Amino acid sequence: MVTLNINGRDVQVDADPSTPILWALRDNLNMTGTKFGCGMAMCGACTVHLEGQAIRSCVTPISAAVGQKISTIEAMSADKVGKAVQDAWVKHDVPQCGYCQSGQVMSATALLRMNKAPTDSDIDNAMSGNICRCGTYQRIRAAIKDAAKSIA
Repeated sequence: MVTLNINGRDVQVDADPSTPILWALRDNLNMTGTKFGCGMAMCGACTVHLEGQAIRSCVTPISAAVGQKISTIEAMSADKVGKAVQDAWVKHDVPQCGYCQSGQVMSATALLRMNKAPTDSDIDNAMSGNICRCGTYQRIRAAIKDAAKSIA
């Protein structure tokens, strides 16, 4: 058993310490908001926050998260910055298929926590590891800028 702090609660996970956070969330805790994309930390669909930093949960073992705070997409609506990002996503009709959106929102939220007024270059750098197969990158950028304005 491994104890993890997920979205502000300590939970017991019955899994090998080398199990990726993604699979502990989805398979052990039935938290399906975090998505599997590539399994190689290249697409960003599995992005969660570890101590506020955007990480790829498909390659990060649960042992690396013991004693640290994990935040998932399920907690973003209760977070001021996360809620602003989600509201901007809706306002700008960002999702098409929606598959990558939880990872996109998590990366955008981490960016705006660190940088309240990101430039296009800042946004491109922060979001570069998140792939949207539908190509909604312009709407993502507009939504991030709008969210930044709403939390300023």
